[in-house]
Amino acid sequence: MSSSACPCGNGAYADCCEPLHDGVRAARTAEELMRSRYSAFAIGLSDYIFRTWHPRTRPQDVSIEGLTWSDLRILSTVEGGEDDDEGVVEFSASYAIGPLKGDVHEHSGFLRHAGRWHYVAPVSES
Repeated sequence: MSSSACPCGNGAYADCCEPLHDGVRAARTAEELMRSRYSAFAIGLSDYIFRTWHPRTRPQDVSIEGLTWSDLRILSTVEGGEDDDEGVVEFSASYAIGPLKGDVHEHSGFLRHAGRWHYVAPVSES
């Protein structure tokens, strides 16, 4: 998959999310982590989803089978930059479960934990 487009829509997979998935480097921003988690969902990397979920809120098991993801759209970010310790990324993504199609819209909360960005949970809109 390295030479193909990244599922997150932000360039080639080898230059975008693959280095994060392979542990070559960590996400620099909350948005970059959001994109890499979306790509992990899209290609079935449940171990990456588990590792990047904050230990306080992650489930014991992360099952991501059965969904086909497409078309990630980052709508906004609040903080979550390289010098921040928390941030919110608003996104929308399309999915299919067999013939059924739908969209997810979420304001995702992120925290820097042990020097790395982690997804925490959806946050309520203010």
